[in-house]
Amino acid sequence: MTKVAIISGSSSVHSRLNGIENEVISFLKENDFSIEQVRVIDLPPEDLIHAKYDSEEIKKTNKKIEEADAIVVLTPVFKAAYSGVLKAYLDLLPQKAFVHKPILPIVIGGSPGHLLVIDYALKPVFNALGATITLKGVYVIDSMIERLPKNQFRVDVDAKERLHEELSILVNLLRNGNHFASSLN
Repeated sequence: MTKVAIISGSSSVHSRLNGIENEVISFLKENDFSIEQVRVIDLPPEDLIHAKYDSEEIKKTNKKIEEADAIVVLTPVFKAAYSGVLKAYLDLLPQKAFVHKPILPIVIGGSPGHLLVIDYALKPVFNALGATITLKGVYVIDSMIERLPKNQFRVDVDAKERLHEELSILVNLLRNGNHFASSLN
């Protein structure tokens, strides 16, 4: 079964980013993909802060990335860039962790003013990790995600549509693996 790793760079367990993550998981499961979740906030803070590459928890988490066929990276915008917790984890990935894996960046921010975070902050880091195919990505304004009781969320129709469009591209890339592999040579 095709496996997709989802890296969530949220710094809060109650983030609206969870609403987007739930949409991603639902869409991928409906398309018969296996999901590996990496919630950076759940990793040991000492391992992240002290860059403990040899930590058993970090090694176990990195194995999920290594074994994935594709990666979805979710992050909120902080100070016109991606979250610090996401950066702390990305620094612990092996140099070529994203080689031969399509990457889908998804960002949530407070205004359209940070739309370029995907192109100017995330994509250069993905390239440094060996990414050869990074999809356009999806930027969602946090007001497009309604918070419901019991840590549930409702994603705006427009945001959901754009999200599903990019996820469909990812699904097609993964299903046509031979075409994907030959495009890398």
